[in-house]
Amino acid sequence: MLNNRIDSTELIRIAEAVAAEKSIDKDLVLTSMETAIEKAARTRYGTENDIYVSIDRQSGIIELGRKLKVVEKVLESHSEIGIDEAKEKNPEIKLGDEIKEELPPIDFGRIAAQTAKQVISVQIRDAERDRQFNEFKDKVGEILSGIVKRSEFGNIIVDLQKSEAVIRREELIPRENLKNGDRIKAYCYDVRRENKGPQIFLSRAHPQFLAKLFQQEVPEIYEGTISIKSVARDPGSRAKICVQSKDSSIDPVGACVGMRGSRVQTIVNELQGEKIDIINWSEDVASLVVSALAPAEVMKVVLDQENRRAEVVIDENNLSKAIGRRGQNVRLASKLLDYEIDILTDKEESEKRQSEFKENSSKLIQALEIDTTMAQLLVSEGFNTIRDINNANVDDFLKIDGFDEETAKELQDRAKEFLEEEEKEIASKVQELGIEEDLANHKGLTLGMLLTLGEENIKTLKDFAELSTDEIIGGYDEIKGKREKFDGILEEFSISRKDAEDLIMRARKKVFNF
Repeated sequence: MLNNRIDSTELIRIAEAVAAEKSIDKDLVLTSMETAIEKAARTRYGTENDIYVSIDRQSGIIELGRKLKVVEKVLESHSEIGIDEAKEKNPEIKLGDEIKEELPPIDFGRIAAQTAKQVISVQIRDAERDRQFNEFKDKVGEILSGIVKRSEFGNIIVDLQKSEAVIRREELIPRENLKNGDRIKAYCYDVRRENKGPQIFLSRAHPQFLAKLFQQEVPEIYEGTISIKSVARDPGSRAKICVQSKDSSIDPVGACVGMRGSRVQTIVNELQGEKIDIINWSEDVASLVVSALAPAEVMKVVLDQENRRAEVVIDENNLSKAIGRRGQNVRLASKLLDYEIDILTDKEESEKRQSEFKENSSKLIQALEIDTTMAQLLVSEGFNTIRDINNANVDDFLKIDGFDEETAKELQDRAKEFLEEEEKEIASKVQELGIEEDLANHKGLTLGMLLTLGEENIKTLKDFAELSTDEIIGGYDEIKGKREKFDGILEEFSISRKDAEDLIMRARKKVFNF
């Protein structure tokens, strides 16, 4: 870039050419050249000198010199000049002022020229990286278009003209065959500043890629008349998208499908044949569950909104449709609504209800020392646990045929006594298990929870902090293509996902100090 001798006009031409090639400001290139010349000058004239270099932005003329401080008595000749000598150069100069002294032009030798080239290259490369980062950091959340440049260890490098981006193997649509030179679209989900330059990460498997494609193809979504509420994808296979219209006269599903399916088909083609279920949003969660599980016909939905769980009853003939191939349909519906969905046949539901009824009745008989008829009557009226009876109002009992105030008070006294004894027993067991104080004092954990944790050998706050949310409340695994439920350690206590996450995060904050 710098030869031994270079005229001023050539310097400007070089700067302009480099600026155009790298898409950076010419001034940045000239600043880099100034830095390079300054470094060479310090080597030539001594590093102790306060060297300055200025390149005229129009003519390209290089001004090279050093700065000297005006003093009464010179102690350091490289940085100071006497007042008398300074006045010869500038009669108006005063003590403490700075004066510039011109230095002879540098004749770049081979080593000096090479050093200058390196300095310029580094600074231009840094400027180019800053330009790329600033250009793409605001494009996170957008669809970018580029050309497949090459493949590296299963990852795809995409040429975006002014930069390169990467699509990691896990962010590709399965079985998608991309070749060098193919033009593709992808969703930009992250841009990071790294030493080797900005890293731009794209995805074709991200749920928002589907949402953005609908935004491009459906004018009503782009304009905001129709909004996308949620998306769930099994990339390359099936997807579900929930849409809502702000205008009652516009059918959101029909608008997304388009005339003869033209709009949705364009998206399906882009996603390599991925089937898309479009669902009309409803404030009624039960209705949403029914729609999300289509094409299966649902008989009944029982919601636990606090814990975001839904129990769905389906007849035997619709079971396979509801679950879907390898559990795909129910898994996507669960992701779409952010609800844990349990699928039961009508027979299984009946058996479950009968089992729960017997179990709850038996517990009341043992704890309250009442007969079977009374226990079954209480359970049928919604008093499923001892705590339900203890916490109820007397008026709640008076609604039951044959119950009077005296009976209600007696039941509650027995319930209270039982719970107090149970609490003492649990507290003793917790102590025997060796539950440490930090866990015992963790806000939100009851004695019953502490007992269960201790029995699972979770005895310190650190042990608890290392648990996942699903380990606490339960969740689902995919085993041999089937969706299998696993129990959570504290599932019996009906802790909501939000509360479980809060318990864990507060524990981690205390233990790991973040």
